[in-house]
Amino acid sequence: MNKVNEFNDYRSRMNEKILASDNLVLKRLFNLDTNTYQDGALSREVKEMLGLVASMVLRCDDCVKYHLEKCHMLGVTSAQMFEIFSVANIVGGTIVIPHTRRAVEFWEELQQLQ
Repeated sequence: MNKVNEFNDYRSRMNEKILASDNLVLKRLFNLDTNTYQDGALSREVKEMLGLVASMVLRCDDCVKYHLEKCHMLGVTSAQMFEIFSVANIVGGTIVIPHTRRAVEFWEELQQLQ
């Protein structure tokens, strides 16, 4: 199984468990997250790019993978992706470089799924 499928299977399985807890706050948080990334004054693509930069700066590898996949689904190009990585590294500093390495690896796997 490739990294993309592993990530998605784990994420789906655990989200089901979390939502099955029937915790109102968690349900609302998941809903708010979903609605945040819908088209509005900013397109979904731009919002996912922003989410990716924030995730890289905050050093959340799961979040980085999530936003990479969404960007891929929305047609973000590799050239655009490397500019996103550039912004994340300028904002976050050199501590973001290891996350950039993992992001490039995951991005390459997404590209192979086409």
